[in-house]
Amino acid sequence: MKGSLVIVGFFVLGCLAGIWNWIPYNPEGSSLSKYILYLLMFCVGITLGNDKTLIAQLRKLNLRLILLPVMTIAGTLTGSLVVSILIHYSWSESMAVGSGFAYYSLSSIFISELKGIELGTIALLCNVMREIFALLFIPVIYRWFGPLAAISVGGATTFDTTLPIITRCAGKEYAVVSIYHGCVLDFSVPVLVTLFCSI
Repeated sequence: MKGSLVIVGFFVLGCLAGIWNWIPYNPEGSSLSKYILYLLMFCVGITLGNDKTLIAQLRKLNLRLILLPVMTIAGTLTGSLVVSILIHYSWSESMAVGSGFAYYSLSSIFISELKGIELGTIALLCNVMREIFALLFIPVIYRWFGPLAAISVGGATTFDTTLPIITRCAGKEYAVVSIYHGCVLDFSVPVLVTLFCSI
């Protein structure tokens, strides 16, 4: 929870810096966000590459667990499609925001560059809120619906920020499932966000 509050705090601080021009920055035509995105992807690659046991552990997963990320993607996109009926954004824009799967840093940069800062800010807020919701309610969701639902609600964050709480609730045997789920969703974000932004 503390980590999510820090993220929200930095977001509010950034908004205030923009409103009051504390830091002179013109986002139009700037490549800064693109280079930050490259750095983020590089860091994800280092994290995955350093885990020598991950591939061996993934081979032990059964088919039902392997399909968990696919079900998370399908459920999130279905929800995004339903929400698009209630808001003034198109179905493709709504699904692009949903395709962030709580990976706010990556998805908001993509969407800002492809669809504009307004939708990128909405993507940032939606995905930060998903992470905060997951951190707060994973224990309750685990109790009511089981370990797979608790992992699914975390989206891409099950690879890092929500992993400790999932492990504490569901047990260490679900740590590998959680990491695998988060990795698949991490790599699906740029593909799906770009796809829906291009429609």
